Amino acid sequence: MRRRALGLAATASLVTLLVAVALAGDPSLLIAGYETTTVETVDGETNASLGSVEVRVADGPVKQYVGLSETDALPDDRGMLFVHGDSAERAYVMRDMAFGLDIVFADADGTITAIHEAEPEGRPLTRYRGTGRYVLEVPRGWSDRHGVTPGDRLVFDIG
Repeated sequence: MRRRALGLAATASLVTLLVAVALAGDPSLLIAGYETTTVETVDGETNASLGSVEVRVADGPVKQYVGLSETDALPDDRGMLFVHGDSAERAYVMRDMAFGLDIVFADADGTITAIHEAEPEGRPLTRYRGTGRYVLEVPRGWSDRHGVTPGDRLVFDIG
């Protein structure tokens, strides 16, 4: 009986180790699905709509770490919205990315504080810094094409 219990414990330990190694190599395995929403960009002075994009919502640490790195291509009308608990200084990198992005930082009320155009790169990674509670990633050049600048706002509804 004791030998069987030890065998089961050893098997459980081995399975746990294999799962941990798999997740370390590909944390996207923990992601079951994303909530989606529409983000509209609004001119900060006139409230005119500048454009909208359908986004996946990255609202937890694993989804935020993986980001768009497991995405091969991103249509012009798609993106990802990173939702943090508070507005703070943040830094984003282009880890394992196949395409360029605009990285748009916005504070708690949606006001855009910074926009960076970022290209995929090797190591060491460039840190794109900004202050915000929200970070919108869209295809590189999207902000220019839609006339989006700091001071404009992101408008969206998330659950």
